[in-house]
Amino acid sequence: MTLPTTFVLAQAAPGAASSGLSMILLMVALFGVMYFMTIRPQMKRQKEHRQMVAGLAKGDEVVSNGGIAGRVDDVGETFITVEIAPNVKIKLQKSAVQQVLPKGTLKSS
Repeated sequence: MTLPTTFVLAQAAPGAASSGLSMILLMVALFGVMYFMTIRPQMKRQKEHRQMVAGLAKGDEVVSNGGIAGRVDDVGETFITVEIAPNVKIKLQKSAVQQVLPKGTLKSS
């Protein structure tokens, strides 16, 4: 006694073609959210830092990444000379400047 063999063919679900499209749209939306949440703000901070470094001038009071505070004595192309105490000057890379302080900040501390 042999049993009849039947073949069952699987058919794609009615919305299978649109699920691929929805997956692509979801990936594009996630990239857009990632761009506006992480990449764009970082680029904005970098642009602000470049403008701050380009605007350094003699007499500005600055704080370096290492926490050294002083007054700019000389501005070169890639380095600045910062006076951190009377007659004590150090050279820093311009990119090491973290913040420009308001005038007179160092006298008050």
